[in-house]
Amino acid sequence: MAMNIFHRLLCRSSMWEKTSATRIVPWALSGLDLGSDTVEIGPGYGANVSALLARTSALTGVEIDAVLAARLRDRHGAAMTVIDGDGAQMPLPSGRFDSVVCFTMLHHVPTPGRQDAVFADALRVLRPGGVFAGSDGLDGRMFRLMHLGDTCVPVPPETAADRLRRIGFTDVEIDTGAASFRFRARRPE
Repeated sequence: MAMNIFHRLLCRSSMWEKTSATRIVPWALSGLDLGSDTVEIGPGYGANVSALLARTSALTGVEIDAVLAARLRDRHGAAMTVIDGDGAQMPLPSGRFDSVVCFTMLHHVPTPGRQDAVFADALRVLRPGGVFAGSDGLDGRMFRLMHLGDTCVPVPPETAADRLRRIGFTDVEIDTGAASFRFRARRPE
């Protein structure tokens, strides 16, 4: 999923990693227990790895960009499993994971249909009762400016709950903040 040079520089910066670890991940996962086995869809440059490892025992990252997947292996391979793959067709067994998370990446999935495929595959790999959670940016002028030349298909938070329920999730919650929204949903028992 295409990202412009500014966006790539920001996402691999220590400033972004700190923002993610101290603001994004804590807000998105506040009050949630991820369990011991978690998948992050689209970990990108790995900004969330440390924050997630503080919340789960085993972390698997599924990254569609082969260069970023190799970088993740070099930087975090001892702490997590990195898999080259598409979040809409994860090469992972069904019903294995306690939680699936994704942060600030859904808008890089090129169509709402592909986003729904990501949601469906998250549901597939979760154990019964498992949680799917994360966050994404809200559409707006600054958001669009930052994404010039990027794949940018924002998920409208006002439609996200219905989309997740249609896929089969229950206990769906959507909350909005200043510049982003968070989602939480469960696979039925």
